[in-house]
Amino acid sequence: MNKLKYFLKLVRWPNLLMLALMQCLIKFSLLIPEFGVQSTLNWYGFSLLVLSTVCLAAAGYIINDIQDVEADQINNPNRVIIDKHLSSNLAFNWYLALNLLGVLLGFIVAQTVEKSAFFVLFIIISAVLYLYATYLKYIFLVGHLTVSLLVGFSILIVGVFELLPVLTPENRSTQLTIFKILLDYAIFAFILNFIRELIKSVEDIQGDYKVGVKSLPILVGTDRAVRIIFALSLLPVFGVIYYVFSYLNKQNIAIIYFVITVILPLIYCSIQLFSAKAKKTFSLISLEYKIIMLFGMLSMLLYKFLLA
Repeated sequence: MNKLKYFLKLVRWPNLLMLALMQCLIKFSLLIPEFGVQSTLNWYGFSLLVLSTVCLAAAGYIINDIQDVEADQINNPNRVIIDKHLSSNLAFNWYLALNLLGVLLGFIVAQTVEKSAFFVLFIIISAVLYLYATYLKYIFLVGHLTVSLLVGFSILIVGVFELLPVLTPENRSTQLTIFKILLDYAIFAFILNFIRELIKSVEDIQGDYKVGVKSLPILVGTDRAVRIIFALSLLPVFGVIYYVFSYLNKQNIAIIYFVITVILPLIYCSIQLFSAKAKKTFSLISLEYKIIMLFGMLSMLLYKFLLA
């Protein structure tokens, strides 16, 4: 039971649950017949797609923790699992098993939609996660951008497998409209995750410095880095405001929802960032961004009323 407990911690089970929830929201809130959408995957195929992405994400967390032991002993000594509660060999075996399972399930899903070439996407995701853990995260901003792009793509991949295989001249307009909505959510997730990654780099500056990570606070100093992050934090604020009042200006329910659960919390995070100094404050802000992202994704439930 102890091994199971530490395994769940190692793979960040709340993040995996959020990933699965996000993909289910897309499937059952946007890709529904009421909107005239044609989707490809049945329950079985969609379940395999979700399980595949969850397995690859879990494998990514494991290989990253294996590589991060030295830095984590400085940044988060109480959270270190590898070589403390679980051996690195056991963790690496789990990484291999989850990776192989994720890629295999991806192959099955690609065959299900009769798009064999789509299988390459799962190989690319697996390879990028490994490269991130072993190389890319040490390069200035490249690691943050890589992780954030993968977060955004975890949204788009549902559209790739559900919408594109059944794209025809007759349904092209509807299918692409839904795909563009997914792209908007993917951009939203990318920006918020990128800001979170920068915030975490401020939290982890000591450990990152020791292992040679060229992060923003290491290169420009903590104070300048925080000012830059504060400036970037304004982008999603103005972006969501523009989106809501440009595309949802006649939907009062949607406006109220976004103002209360997304816009005001984003403004509050920016205010906190402006004067943040303590590591605990940055940890709190990072958590708040994750919660905002969750509420942003839950807004998909509103489309049943918006597009009806």
